This record gives sequence, structure tokens and C-alpha cells, in this order.
Amino acid sequence: MNIPTDGVILLAATPIGDVSDAPPRLREALETADLIAAEDTRRLLNLAGRLGVTLSAPVVSLHEHNEAERAAELVAAAREGKLVLVVTDAGMPGVSDPGYRLVRAAIDAGARVSAIPGPSAVLTALAVSGLPSDRFCFEGFLPRRPGDRRRALAGLTSERRTMVFFESPRRVGEVLADMAAVLGAERQAALCRELTKTHEEVLRGTLRELAGAAAGGVLGEVTVVVAGVPERAPDDVADLVPEVHAMVAAGARLKDAVAEVAGRAGVSKRELYQASLGPALP
Repeated sequence: MNIPTDGVILLAATPIGDVSDAPPRLREALETADLIAAEDTRRLLNLAGRLGVTLSAPVVSLHEHNEAERAAELVAAAREGKLVLVVTDAGMPGVSDPGYRLVRAAIDAGARVSAIPGPSAVLTALAVSGLPSDRFCFEGFLPRRPGDRRRALAGLTSERRTMVFFESPRRVGEVLADMAAVLGAERQAALCRELTKTHEEVLRGTLRELAGAAAGGVLGEVTVVVAGVPERAPDDVADLVPEVHAMVAAGARLKDAVAEVAGRAGVSKRELYQASLGPALP
């Protein structure tokens, strides 16, 4: 197999659930590495045991709290000609996991960086969601604080691409409720839980429906996929005016109502504002 032997930082994807999804090259890299950096050393030892692999290389930790300091040590080892294998608890290092700072340090130092592709919760959830997959974006974890989270979601109201999020199983209910409030309760989405594991479950429906289903929290690893805002023809702007007028009648400022409806529908705020001015406006 094609495993680099010269000095290199080698990022390797690990199974997101089913251990049999481990790439053959991962097994070889675990056996031949000169140094292994793992997000959780205990989980790595458990994975190696399940794969039937005996580790001979030193194993060091690489997590969000020590990555900046550890990076220099790992880059130096690669520049000395060592194969430095980097793994996280699940999926590809650097994707909402430690690895980015290390890669950046390696590039800045002129060290080689390569990867062993493999399982990805992002692509797996996208594939099974039933939502458009030709264009998508990965948003990772939303902020924990409700206010910060809603502000982050407000910046996505006009996003046309399908969006993929990671979330805590304990918070996913309130996150879906915030998504319904900001992105629109009828927006289509999928709640993917325990992907590739025995109790895999994919719930599909509107954000309102999924928020209700997850109100008490869920168990297991969670990935949420949300449809982008649908394309609208210019003539559709007029169809949105009654919704703006209804919000103004309920006490909202015209500017705020236009911004919310336009963002949710993916139309020009200027065009909707102009269309909303008229005798029908209270």
C-alpha cells in the first residue's frame, strides 16, 4: 500500500461508528508510524485493539487544549524524517477536530502533509438526508449560548446551499427550535443519529417537526442537515408582501419584518421593502 515513508504529517480518518469501515491504509499506518498523535490516547488504544493492530510507536495526545504547543514537536519530528500519524476520535482530523493548527504549522515550516481518506459524518449524513447534495457547506458546531447561536443562524438565512452541522445530543432539541425560529419552521431538514452504528436513525421532516421530536434530547452522536433557502423568481417577491404586512400589523418594524422575511425566502431586501410600501401597509 502507498504509505509515505519519508518525513510527513499524515492525517488519517478513523471510523465514525462501525470499526470495519477503517481504511486498510489506516491499519498499515498504525503499524508503521514512528510517532502517533491522538485526540484521545485511550480511544486510540481501544481502536487498535478492535482492529487487531499492535502499536509500536510512541503515542502522544493532540487535543484542542495542547495543539498549539504540541504542533512544534510534531512538525520537528516530521522534518527529521519521521512518519507522524495524526488521528482523532472519529472522522478526519481538522474537521471540527484537532489538526488545523498542526497542518498550518507544518506548511509554514515546509514539512510535508498528506492524508488517508475515510469515514466522514458530514458526507454520510448529507448522502442519507435526502436533501440536495450538489452544493453544500459545513458549519460545524453552532455557539452554545442561545443569543450567539441565533445570531450565527441569522447569518445563514439567505444560504442557498444545503447546510451540515454537528451538535451535542443534549442541546440538539433547543438548537433545532432556534433553527425553526430563525430559518423557518417549514424548512426541510434531517436529524442523523449514531451513523453506521447499530442504532442508526435518520429523522426527516421540517425543522418544526424535528425540534418537537428532539425536545427532550437524544442519545448518541448527532449530525443535522438543513436545506438551503429555495430559489425564488423575481415575481415571487410580491407574494411575500402580505407576510411582511402581517408582521408589521403585529407590531414589528417594517425594516425588521422585511429583513426576516427576505432572509428566510432568499430574496432581495431592497426589492421586498419597495414592494411592501403601499396602501395595504397599516
